[in-house]
Amino acid sequence: MLQLADVQQAAARLTGQVLDTPCLHSRTLSQITGAEVFLKFENHQFTASFKERGACNKLTLLVEQARRAGTPLAGVVAMSAGNHAQGVAYHAQRLGLRALIVMPRFTPGVKVEGTRALGAEVLLHGDTLDAARAYAQTLAEAQGLSFVHPYDDEAIMAGQGTVALEMLRAVPDLDALVVSVGGGGLISGMATAAEGLQPGIELIGVQMARFAGMLNAVRGTHHAMGASTIAEGIAVTVPGRLCAEVVRARVHDLLLVDEGDIEQAIVMLLEIEKTLVEGAGAAGLAALLRFPERFKGRRVGLVLSGGNIDPQLLAQIIGRGLVRSGRLVRVSVSARDVPGSLARITRAVADAGANIDEVHHQRAFTLLSAQSVEIEMVLQTRGPAHVQEVLDRLTAEGVQAHRVD
Repeated sequence: MLQLADVQQAAARLTGQVLDTPCLHSRTLSQITGAEVFLKFENHQFTASFKERGACNKLTLLVEQARRAGTPLAGVVAMSAGNHAQGVAYHAQRLGLRALIVMPRFTPGVKVEGTRALGAEVLLHGDTLDAARAYAQTLAEAQGLSFVHPYDDEAIMAGQGTVALEMLRAVPDLDALVVSVGGGGLISGMATAAEGLQPGIELIGVQMARFAGMLNAVRGTHHAMGASTIAEGIAVTVPGRLCAEVVRARVHDLLLVDEGDIEQAIVMLLEIEKTLVEGAGAAGLAALLRFPERFKGRRVGLVLSGGNIDPQLLAQIIGRGLVRSGRLVRVSVSARDVPGSLARITRAVADAGANIDEVHHQRAFTLLSAQSVEIEMVLQTRGPAHVQEVLDRLTAEGVQAHRVD
């Protein structure tokens, strides 16, 4: 099984090749969650993901092995939904290696283009990670390329474990590390490093409720797998065998979060920390928000594991976050259909300090009398209390108004 020495050796190889990213205290998130929260900004890596660490360690080892054997390395092939792909592509380019990347068809366009921009050949194949992985392994055998697994490889796991070395060097007295879990490479490497350096620290994994593959593997549960998730980076149905062994032995708990938890965490990190994370990168904070009593009063390290998110998806998440917080609302107003009524309503909204995003003027599709009109507005507000102020102002104008949920 992977040992602390393996992670420490990986750290030596990675020196000067990947960033020692900041690990900083978040005063505001600590106040919100009740825990003392420390954030590891792995989204600051060049490819915006911790995956660079394992990829760099593995490729460096392959180059060293080829040099010792006196045989040239034909190149590498990898399978990934994005972050591992970019990590392999970037460090293969640095080391002068050919990189062939197989990505499932659901991979966000930003990750596909990011991988191509780093000099890799990209093939889109399969509707699942498993299908893409099988095809990548077939190509490796056919073309004599070295297959670089995204997680189930001790060199990959050791490279990812260097995150924990840096966190515990920056904040030695952490009580717990909370880590997103897909295939298990990150948490298995971090658990190995943390157990070796600080045996009393608790390792807690976070999975999507609809992709609880690791939980099923180590606890024998039978959670059904979903079809998709905004945290596609951890949408793994079958975790790594080597990773599961480490998780079984060294990880203390596995928690499940849902899509809404992830969306809320993404928006909070963007607003509060001014940092952009993808779904998988927000999983740790999502767990703190969902299970506050589990972490109350403890010093907790969270890994913001990646920041590669599709801009269109981000826009949708931000919009939904504004709705969830009451800062974007729909209000329905019923009024007499006479000249000036709409102007009077919009003036009342403006006087209350709200801004109108959209207006829908409805005459035909309504149960109101023929002399009346139903107006639905989408408003920007400061929150629930401000929404009530707007409704009170509209009522004072003599119209019926209510919030549409």
